[in-house]
Amino acid sequence: MRLRVDRTRLWDSLEAMGRIGATPAGGCNRQALTDEDRAGRDLFLRWAEEAGLSVRVDQMGNVFARRAGENKRRPPILIGSHLDTQPTGGKFDGVYGVLAGLEVVRTLNDSDTHTESALEIAVWTNEEGARFAPAMVGSGVWAGAFALEDAYAEASADGAKLGDELRRIGYLGPELARPFPIHGAFELHIEQGPILEAEERQVGIVTGVQGIRWYDITVEGVSCHAGTTPMELRRDPLQSVTSVLASFFENLPSFGAEARATVGVLHSDPTSRNTVPARVTASVDLRHPRVEQLDGLERALRETLERTCRERGTRG
Repeated sequence: MRLRVDRTRLWDSLEAMGRIGATPAGGCNRQALTDEDRAGRDLFLRWAEEAGLSVRVDQMGNVFARRAGENKRRPPILIGSHLDTQPTGGKFDGVYGVLAGLEVVRTLNDSDTHTESALEIAVWTNEEGARFAPAMVGSGVWAGAFALEDAYAEASADGAKLGDELRRIGYLGPELARPFPIHGAFELHIEQGPILEAEERQVGIVTGVQGIRWYDITVEGVSCHAGTTPMELRRDPLQSVTSVLASFFENLPSFGAEARATVGVLHSDPTSRNTVPARVTASVDLRHPRVEQLDGLERALRETLERTCRERGTRG
């Protein structure tokens, strides 16, 4: 039997979810464990219950909505993604994977089709890592990559603790956050980059996953007056950081076309317009699908930092 999903219903669901935390640019700001995230979760739970799914929430707030299968001994097929977004996130990122799973269930229900394996829709907590670092912490605790206590202790920029925020929005569940057997896993995902669109293709098959490493660079120098200190006598940490980054980015192509490096946060202390800062910090996001290349990127970043600080009389 060939079944077709209801495209209009799926689109309407995506649009309804997209209105929660909607931004003027057409995207979403629904960061993990905010009131907007709670509203998105609540909406998904309502839809899941209307579809006859049994819902479980674990200690990390990961949500699992199950449609029972005929063979109770077979592990479920997992479909899903996440509902949290970046501050300027797209309204389909992650959400598409969750609601596509829900639409599969709705379509099976419409045709009264039964499956051998159960279908399990997963909604992972803090997959983006925008509010609490690192990313993928909900699935990471579930898979055993992170300790539950360490995840609870993670703090946002405003000092909120992840564990406290889970409790505040009502999604600190009773289920243990640990893996269970699955038969297979699928995630339908909007393309986050421009490649498919540029090549005028509608569908791409994932052949690799970008490995991710996050770093915080801190360089210390000597704070001094902007008007009276000659340039050649300064030990300016901002000059060191910008020199490190310029040199590193210039060398990035040597690691291949799949290498990625991003600096998303840059902060100086003190933040005074007419004072050379004493300390500068910068975030660095490195990505590559091959671990040996990630190792090389890290090594190059560290060597560039050490050499530059030595030459400029700063500490990093």
